[in-house]
Amino acid sequence: MLKKIKGMLTFLFLIGIGVVVLTIANDYTPSSGLFKREEVPPPNSLHSTVNEAKNTLITKSAEKGIEVVITDGHRTEQEQNELYERGRTKAGLVVTNVEGGESYHNYGLAIDFALKLDDGDVVWDMKRDDNANGKADWMEVVSIAKDLGFQWGGDWTSFKDYPHLQMNFGLTIRELKYGERPDSGEYATK
Repeated sequence: MLKKIKGMLTFLFLIGIGVVVLTIANDYTPSSGLFKREEVPPPNSLHSTVNEAKNTLITKSAEKGIEVVITDGHRTEQEQNELYERGRTKAGLVVTNVEGGESYHNYGLAIDFALKLDDGDVVWDMKRDDNANGKADWMEVVSIAKDLGFQWGGDWTSFKDYPHLQMNFGLTIRELKYGERPDSGEYATK
């Protein structure tokens, strides 16, 4: 009986080793001889679920008397790098802490918003209550966005990004870089 248990344990150990080897082999690139996954180019538009939620956010906000403007959606890595340079190597305020390829915008999974006033001006005022219901319009938009499945950059503990809304579908930036994509929906056309 002990011999059968040892045999079974050896078999399971070998299976485990096989799984580890296959996992490592998945990251192996013959040209470099290193165990490194190759990055996959990001999509070039918003994911359809994010696009739908964006449109619903605009509609539901309008129903409350709040006009939302989407100031940014999908960004190329070059556009992200240009934003990253602001307040660092170029004039302006720091608006992002991540370089190209490190933002959910680069994968079509994030949008930024602002509020549009009756005179056409666009503002990022988190205290305005233009619909006069005793609640800040900004936070009403955030509440709608969260109900639609967005995560809000204002909830982050380090760099607060108040205009930022994203849906990461449980995927990390690293997973997105290596070609993982959300299962639901396809990417919208521009």
